[in-house]
Amino acid sequence: MKAMKLPKEIQPFLDVAETAEEETLVFTKKKRPVAALVSLRKVDRESLALSTNPQFLRIIESARKEIREGKTISLEALKKRFGLAAAYLNRKVQRTRKTRRSS
Repeated sequence: MKAMKLPKEIQPFLDVAETAEEETLVFTKKKRPVAALVSLRKVDRESLALSTNPQFLRIIESARKEIREGKTISLEALKKRFGLAAAYLNRKVQRTRKTRRSS
């Protein structure tokens, strides 16, 4: 991610972005989107970096495709399938929480 000092010519766009608050300002050329201006008032750098990372976006799209194709399993179904393992994990988590509270 690169950062730069904004030229004075861009100030009107920043004013519009400030007014729009959480809305994204999309710039078009021949009716096609070419760039976007997003307010970063409530966005941390990590979220911004992830949202523009091509590898992360491929992972998200792959997960969405699996959901659309029904290749996922619910937490409840997983618990039913692995009942003992889930019960063991729940006990382990509960013990960890009790230990942390007493410290």
